Amino acid sequence: MDSKHFHHALKISDEICIGCSHCMTVCPTEAIRVRNGIAILYENRCVDCGECFKACPVSAIFIDQDDFKRIQAYKYRIALVPAVFFGQFPDEVSQNQIYTAILANGFTHIYEVEMGVELLLDEVKSYAKSHPEKKPHISSFCPAVIRLVQVKFPALAENIMLLKPPLDITALYCRKELTDQGINPAEIGVFYITPCAAKIAAIKSPVGEDYSMITGVINMDTLYNKVYKFIRTDRSTHPPVIPKKHLSKTAWQWTLTHGEASHVPGRSLAIDEIHNVIEFLEKIENDEIGDIDFLELRACDESCAGGVLLSANRFLVAERLRSYSPLAKDEISEKGSIQAYKDYLLRRINIQAINPRSMMKLDENMEEAMRKMDKSSQMLQCLPLTDCGACGSPNCQAFANDIALGEADIRQCIFIQKNREQTGELTPDESLEMLKSIWGNDKFFSNRK
Repeated sequence: MDSKHFHHALKISDEICIGCSHCMTVCPTEAIRVRNGIAILYENRCVDCGECFKACPVSAIFIDQDDFKRIQAYKYRIALVPAVFFGQFPDEVSQNQIYTAILANGFTHIYEVEMGVELLLDEVKSYAKSHPEKKPHISSFCPAVIRLVQVKFPALAENIMLLKPPLDITALYCRKELTDQGINPAEIGVFYITPCAAKIAAIKSPVGEDYSMITGVINMDTLYNKVYKFIRTDRSTHPPVIPKKHLSKTAWQWTLTHGEASHVPGRSLAIDEIHNVIEFLEKIENDEIGDIDFLELRACDESCAGGVLLSANRFLVAERLRSYSPLAKDEISEKGSIQAYKDYLLRRINIQAINPRSMMKLDENMEEAMRKMDKSSQMLQCLPLTDCGACGSPNCQAFANDIALGEADIRQCIFIQKNREQTGELTPDESLEMLKSIWGNDKFFSNRK
């Protein structure tokens, strides 16, 4: 269920941040400003895509996760592991070794996230047929894209398929399977091994759901380091674990670019990397592109293989997953026990309507919003339109909006400052103080020791 505020897994350390503006420059939703020499996050705009995390030169931006020790609070500790986790390891490391190492690090059960892919695929095809008026249908797989649509393309929110992604289907399945074995639900902890920040945010504050079936989240790089260390130092004190189920070719490739779109009938396109996604959605919104049936949109380059929490090169991960495919059994090989729960899962596979949350809305009150919009337009006409970022906002339009919202002062524009210095409306000292309020004292040589 949509809450008033998004949970954000991306955090900024004020102690480490140097206010360099790298993050502000790359943010695709203009969610970052620089104030007093520190980057700050506008939470209503952030979609947890991780672009700022990749751009930060001093690692001041980090991705929050649950304490790994939290798994010990549960007797039955389930690791929900996506296919890209296995794709990070060198070719000489077997899936059996990875399974063994995961269990040796404290988990009691392992479920591969893509187990329910074929079940979902049938529903995707059925949904597309039964809702022709909502074309292009947008996949609900990537939570960063879901939030992007909500805040930047609110008119397209109704195009998102109201179906659970594989992660939620598998979480529902594993809980049901264990409780049917007589296990107390309170003793079950389900932990997702995430490749990105957006999926943490989606679990902590679900969109289209009242609550998540997942107990906690472990960053993929954290478990990768633990598993790889175990594999390198293991002296066969643990018996090898052989997976009971095998993913199909379709499931192995589901998280890669074209993993979904290649299986959906009609004109289906796959677009990865969030700036590419934005450019394409702008064309859709402006009716420059039409006659599209299905869109597989992923925020990361190479889709989940490019998740910011992976430890291996995204192209190598994608290559390994595709090389796994011929080794997988036929298309029904991964169904096994999950097929016994098909009716149970299908009754719960739909999600609630996803509401738009436009970041362009200047006020909830329409009259006040119009007044602020007029003020923003007036301010923009006074600005140089250089998008230099010296004001601490990513561009002149964002700065004009910040002024209209009362979060900035037009005199913070360095061009206007210099003009007013020439006319005597501002003294050089006053101009300097305004710059310090944006970039902090340490950026100016007179304050350096």
